[in-house]
Amino acid sequence: MVKRGPVRKTLASLAAELGVSRTTVSNAYNRPDQLSPELRDRILAAAASHGYSGPDPMARSLRTRRVGSIGVVLTEDLTYAFEDAASVDFLAGMAQALAGEQSTLTLIPAGPDTAEDTGAAELLGRAVVDGFVVYSVGGDDPYLAAAGNRGLPVVVCDQPRDTGQPFVGIDDFVAIAPAAQALIDAGHTDVGILSIRLRHGRLDGSVDRENLAAAEFDTQRLRVQGALKTFADAGIDADAIPVVTRHINNRDTAREAAEELLSNNPELTAVLCTTDSMALGVMDYAEEHGISIPEELSVTGFDGIESARLRGLTTVIQPNFDKGAEAGRMLAQLIDASVANTDYPTDADGEPLRFLLETQLAPGNTVAPPRT
Repeated sequence: MVKRGPVRKTLASLAAELGVSRTTVSNAYNRPDQLSPELRDRILAAAASHGYSGPDPMARSLRTRRVGSIGVVLTEDLTYAFEDAASVDFLAGMAQALAGEQSTLTLIPAGPDTAEDTGAAELLGRAVVDGFVVYSVGGDDPYLAAAGNRGLPVVVCDQPRDTGQPFVGIDDFVAIAPAAQALIDAGHTDVGILSIRLRHGRLDGSVDRENLAAAEFDTQRLRVQGALKTFADAGIDADAIPVVTRHINNRDTAREAAEELLSNNPELTAVLCTTDSMALGVMDYAEEHGISIPEELSVTGFDGIESARLRGLTTVIQPNFDKGAEAGRMLAQLIDASVANTDYPTDADGEPLRFLLETQLAPGNTVAPPRT
């Protein structure tokens, strides 16, 4: 005979045992201010003794029109959310913004190869959430479309920039300029650029200007283009500046990209990187090959992550934590409006909310005059 497990207490059976109403038991979890501390403690103690964890969340969601969770759509595999420092800071900011909202975060990994992903609608359709933050996906991404088709509030963060949805991000084209200018001011004219993913289709290696112009990932395209514009304004032949990219962004691929760029262009005296992860790859490669930074090679990054700043990298600091917090707050406003069945908040011109954060250059110690 198969032994049956213990019968789980329900809200009704717990109320009957304690001689109180079901509403009183529910209030112990959802509206504790409606009960005396003594009564609430008695209810919670009885619930704990029976393994009762609280009212059914699905029943609560039907009553309040909220499920108490926010979906975060990531452009990478799930491990990226815990390994990439910029993503960790972003998620921490979201978590802080949602503190006290009784909401959880549901991470939805879109993965790095989503252009032809036909499972996007199914995956997002299963997500039990009140709304979505779509974090840095490419233009025409099926996950972005699937999120919008759910009819739930959506906030886009970083990219794509012009979707008609509320947006939180930075001006990447302008933000990269101080890093490029730091190399110009130091006297560099032989400069290379390293970038992470630019196209939906896998593109590893040298990037021609046609592929750059057609890049679906706005953030990286704008940073590269912003740097090239700054170099061109200083009289440097921007068309001659080599650009190398990697589809996957991790420590190994960053180091490989650095090796490709520097091996094929030994005349380079400086490398501008569109992420700190790429810049750290350059620094790792330089250390392995006895290349002194900045005496023999200058390097700049972008993001301002802690590990890069601890190594003294000259980098553009973007407020990833504040970005996540603002995205969380903005989505909370939209969800409140949705629950109340009112129009979404807009800006003064009646357009979807749009919030751009400021960036700044951290000088570091990885830029010096070019080697003689």
